[in-house]
Amino acid sequence: MCRLFGLSSAPLRAHATFWLLDAPDSLSRQSHRDPDGTGLGWFGPDGAPHMDKAPIAAYRDRAFAQEARQRESATFVAHIRFASTGSLDVRNTHPFEQDGRLFAHNGVIEGLDALDAHLGDDRSLVRGDTDSERYFALITRETRRHGGDVTEGIRQATRWIAANLPVYALNLILTTPQELWALRYPDTHDLYVLERRPGGQHGSRHLDQSGSHGRMRVHSAHLTDHPAVVVASERLDENADWRPLGPGELLHVDPELCVVQETLLPDPPAHRLTLDDLHPAAAASQKAA
Repeated sequence: MCRLFGLSSAPLRAHATFWLLDAPDSLSRQSHRDPDGTGLGWFGPDGAPHMDKAPIAAYRDRAFAQEARQRESATFVAHIRFASTGSLDVRNTHPFEQDGRLFAHNGVIEGLDALDAHLGDDRSLVRGDTDSERYFALITRETRRHGGDVTEGIRQATRWIAANLPVYALNLILTTPQELWALRYPDTHDLYVLERRPGGQHGSRHLDQSGSHGRMRVHSAHLTDHPAVVVASERLDENADWRPLGPGELLHVDPELCVVQETLLPDPPAHRLTLDDLHPAAAASQKAA
């Protein structure tokens, strides 16, 4: 399945090094199906969003994802894509940028014609073919309608989708230069959060986390002395403080690294999809790699 990662060290701009696809070190890892795209998003000192991303078809361009990427930002979002809708193209590779915000999604939304009709003129925000970018466009539209309130934008967009469209999962991470939001909905895929103390569990270590499937790794020496909040599709180290978000739970990390959580969607989608409902490519994209 797609893998999400988000990090906030706000207000500190931390240096971090990312490997979006660890080099395979065993035959079992080499046997896993390669992803269809990798991407990293961060913000410059002026608050401008930046993205480093590429589609990966089979073993081509693997070097792109394995190269170490050293960036500085108060917030980061990273994504490894297993395609469910849209071609293998950079315009369909997460994260996406709209109104100076960055967004990545794990899940499947169907009924895209109805979503396009609901977006109306705001369909112009979408440059690619994915359900994910349309989802982001609806959040962007609703955020504008609510005076720039991103929490309300996520609330209105996800509630409309959950009530009106067939949904498999709407897990997301959305970032601005100083803030991060993460949503798990419904209970289809896990999403974990770690409120990491300076130095981590033992109080003296840099951040060095890696997915168990050899898909993503991040290192930051700055976080030896500074707290951070990490959100990911799986627990990335042995720290006992990782906890799962509940189904329908929205997490918001503010510019001072304060965390607020609320149950945004207490009920399951009106038209909930199962793996058996998805076409084969979409179903394959949602299974654990």
